[in-house]
Amino acid sequence: MEEFELIAKTFQGLEEVLAKELTQLGANNIQIGRRMVSFTGDLKMMYKANFCLRTAIRILKPIKHFKAKNADEVYDAVKEIQWEDYMNNKSTFAVDSVVYSEEFRHSKFVAYKVKDAIADYFRDKTGERPSVRINNPDLALNIHIAEETCTLSLDSSGESLHRRGYRQGTVEAPLNEVLAAGMIMLTGWDGECDLIDPMCGSGTIPIEAALIARNIYPGVFRKEYAFENWKDFDKNLFDEIYNDDTQEREFTHHIYGYDNSPKAISIASDNVKSASVGNEVTIKQQPFQQFEQPEEKSIIIMNPPYGERISTPDLLGLYKVIGERLKHAFLGNDAWVISCRLECFDEIGLKPSAKIPLFNGALECEFRKYQIFDGKYKDYVEQTGEGVKSDEETGVARKGGLKRERKHREDGERVFSSLMENGERRDKSSYRERRESSEDERRPRRSYGERREFGGERKEYDGERRERKPFGGRREFGGERKSFGGERKSFGGERRERRPYGERKDFDGEKRERREFGGDRKPFGGERRERKPFGEKREFGGERKERRFGDRSERFGERREGGFRKSGDRDRKFGGDREKRFSRERKFDDKKDFRRKREDRKGHEED
Repeated sequence: MEEFELIAKTFQGLEEVLAKELTQLGANNIQIGRRMVSFTGDLKMMYKANFCLRTAIRILKPIKHFKAKNADEVYDAVKEIQWEDYMNNKSTFAVDSVVYSEEFRHSKFVAYKVKDAIADYFRDKTGERPSVRINNPDLALNIHIAEETCTLSLDSSGESLHRRGYRQGTVEAPLNEVLAAGMIMLTGWDGECDLIDPMCGSGTIPIEAALIARNIYPGVFRKEYAFENWKDFDKNLFDEIYNDDTQEREFTHHIYGYDNSPKAISIASDNVKSASVGNEVTIKQQPFQQFEQPEEKSIIIMNPPYGERISTPDLLGLYKVIGERLKHAFLGNDAWVISCRLECFDEIGLKPSAKIPLFNGALECEFRKYQIFDGKYKDYVEQTGEGVKSDEETGVARKGGLKRERKHREDGERVFSSLMENGERRDKSSYRERRESSEDERRPRRSYGERREFGGERKEYDGERRERKPFGGRREFGGERKSFGGERKSFGGERRERRPYGERKDFDGEKRERREFGGDRKPFGGERRERKPFGEKREFGGERKERRFGDRSERFGERREGGFRKSGDRDRKFGGDREKRFSRERKFDDKKDFRRKREDRKGHEED
């Protein structure tokens, strides 16, 4: 088959893991980018990439690369494509956009220009334009712009690949399946020992670990991919990939998931059953404070709360418990912890041997490895030949917020060490000794308020010390203090006499007599109107008519014609015209049921 360019999208920090997966899958010309890995392959490779990759979010097939300086140039370039090769005027489509450019600052606007170009292309050709459908379109497109470089691609995945299909429910702030699989693969674990997740939540890490241990591809749970709606879709080729179970293997160890929440345990148990990995995974309710030393060699991978999306009353106390339990109940094993807070890592109280920057959604995190050795550290290094490595030795580049926080600490140490002489002990006592033994004579401490002029003794600016004025006093510039303008007078003449409260002089100078409150008062222009009793009102130009509450010809909720409107009384139900979205249905009660023929599943669904 003919090979073409493909792009696999992923999370930042998982690019190396994704490239390794593609190498094992047999892809060619693999190149690592930022949050993506490009490669080449044929139609079969595109199907396998969607079906087999654990750390890919979606697989794109580029159809055109071009340069554009503005939105009109994007429109023209997209309209030049022969769109009959991919869709027709009856098809539905959707456009997703990713923009990193000063010229194109609104990604939605770019998506609208691509949509307009495709719609105008078919309108000029056939007189009809295709429709846009956000959910489950016939053709999904992706436009990526970096400055002036544009790439228009077909999205072969459709819904994000992290949606495996085995989840029956989730807890608050669930871990993404792609991130969970990437974390497991970053540890190097491949089923060679037991795995423990002491804070499993909805069970994502234990389930992904079981799939990795048995080498079950995540695509077996998914029911549909976007490429199944393409014109060149090869059904027989994809059925061959879907039903191939020759790569699966046995798992001789076990996976444990714990949590202190009964709700989380219930959800995790349902998800484990849905994924048909109940023989490999055990879910149990247990707080981490009761964690005990495992009998077999194990590895811990945990995602504790960060205090961002899940509120925890004593967050630092929780991480302190993590460190205490690891030191006393996990000797001789390795533990991996992900978090986005440096102060939380500090509470663990252990020095990490590896630090890997990762993103959990928008949260910039760090994935740290802790080697819990038994006995003295020196003996452990001599026996194993392994020790805690620096960032430079591990080759891990630190990025973002955690790096900035650490830099603040290093800057403080650097300022203090710069005051020391070469070869001296870097402590405060040696710094004091250096100051006391300095050949420079220490200046005597001056009394409060004194100041030495630059280059000599302190002198007043005019040679004499100015006498301190009493509080509130002020000396006029160049002389004695004077009141502003002399004696205060009223504006324009003598000061007006202050009148008693309530008196007021008329504008013509005569004093008006103050009326008592409630006294006689004439209405404007005539006799005073008689005050109506409360609630009565005179109609404009006539007698007041009594107004009855609710006396309306049209009640709330009534219509003039047709009576009451009933809920759901529509000609077309929501989604009623949609075709069936799912083309396959899987059952997970039996592990041997993974690879039933797709025709049997389709027949079962139709029945």
